[in-house]
Amino acid sequence: MCGFIGIVGLPGTHAAPELYEGLIALQHRGQDAAGILSFDGMFHLRKQNGMVRDIFRAQDMTRLQGNLAIAHVRYPTVGMGSDQDAQPFYINFPFGVGMTHNGNLTNWVDLRSRQFPAVNICMESSCDVEAILYAFAKGLQDAGAGASLVDRVRSGTASAFDMAKGAYSVCGLLSEGVMFGFRDPAGIKPCILGRRDSDAGVEWALASESVALDILGFHRVRDLRAGEAVILETGKEPVFIQVGDKPHTPCIFELVYFSRPDSFLDEISVYKTRRRFGESLAEQWVASGAPKPDVVIPIPDSARDSALSMAHALDVSYREGFVKNRYIGRTFIMPNNEARKKSIHRKLNPIPLEFEGKDVLLVDDSIVRGNTSGRIIEAARAAGARNVYFATTSPPLVAVCPYGIDMATQKDFVAQGRSVDEVRQAIGADHLVYLELDRMVDCARVGNPEIKGFCTGCFTGEYPTADAVEHIDALSAERASARD
Repeated sequence: MCGFIGIVGLPGTHAAPELYEGLIALQHRGQDAAGILSFDGMFHLRKQNGMVRDIFRAQDMTRLQGNLAIAHVRYPTVGMGSDQDAQPFYINFPFGVGMTHNGNLTNWVDLRSRQFPAVNICMESSCDVEAILYAFAKGLQDAGAGASLVDRVRSGTASAFDMAKGAYSVCGLLSEGVMFGFRDPAGIKPCILGRRDSDAGVEWALASESVALDILGFHRVRDLRAGEAVILETGKEPVFIQVGDKPHTPCIFELVYFSRPDSFLDEISVYKTRRRFGESLAEQWVASGAPKPDVVIPIPDSARDSALSMAHALDVSYREGFVKNRYIGRTFIMPNNEARKKSIHRKLNPIPLEFEGKDVLLVDDSIVRGNTSGRIIEAARAAGARNVYFATTSPPLVAVCPYGIDMATQKDFVAQGRSVDEVRQAIGADHLVYLELDRMVDCARVGNPEIKGFCTGCFTGEYPTADAVEHIDALSAERASARD
């Protein structure tokens, strides 16, 4: 799960400094690497492992010339996570093309080890966007030199869909001074178009999350549709090209955890959805006969909005019981289990006054491995809580995500093969309630009833792409080797 933003600015302007600010807004989506690729008749690239603030200096902004640029923050799920795997990527043969993406290829291992070698394509990295880039470039070439820009982008997108299976959204540059983007055939990964008007003219942007558009003064035009591509040029209106024809099934975990609450995805407010999660969870809590707590406390940050609405619905006090160290990254996306365990203690510190002698209900967005939940419950008891209850705004996670969320291997899920009560015992809670799947989906669909279904594979083991199950074992092995 990565983040990207691209800008088509006005002639004579330079997009890179603004993209830096956009990446800061997207830092929550990837903390391992970042990069910016600009274009002023030539490609200019700066990328490296590390946080955004540590990679770019004033001299980099000076060198990254051009009113067209794309930028990326990386959270690796395949590969070794080396500097060479940082995005964006670009190639100059047979065409000048730059590209960045958010997502994951389900057939990445097969492409790298069998399909590409068979046609003499040699990968220079362990990053799957390189495979999408080659597939797209092949489609450009297949369209022929005399083809129109629209036909070439259509051919490139179709080639990417044909060769690169999985879930991804893409933002790229062509050396003729054009930005393009496309969204996977099932629309699993988000891609949002933004527009900014001034007296000097119109500017365009593409981003994997709308908050990056907001902070730069772009207003949301619309999300790309499932299987749709877009062409963006300076001084021209967008050209949309429908390539795929699969049902639209966006990832519901974006709403649960990954996205910022001030974002909109497929016209759905993340904030309002999380508030609805809390309301529905409160109904379920009461219906199950669960004990009424003295206080509701969120596990910051993703569960805060849900916890607030849950407390209101239960008519109990809401309190901030944990102070979060803002300089510790998201433990979910730490590169290995040992790093996650160490970071949990450093990340959250309890306020004893909010726990002493109370029956406390802790609300979190999910339970994956159980490490975070168990240690937070221990901290609540150490702070003086009489009883510690636990509620989560998603169902039990039991299946690997093949689409770009590094959710461990199958055996690592604490809920795998366990009943709810057994999970409760494993994490040390006095009571545990998961939000039911139907409730979670209903809460999300309120924001956009036109979406008939979501990708819920991590909760059900059923995936929108037919080949996902076939490739899960290979992907899990790839991820495990990268962590080792």
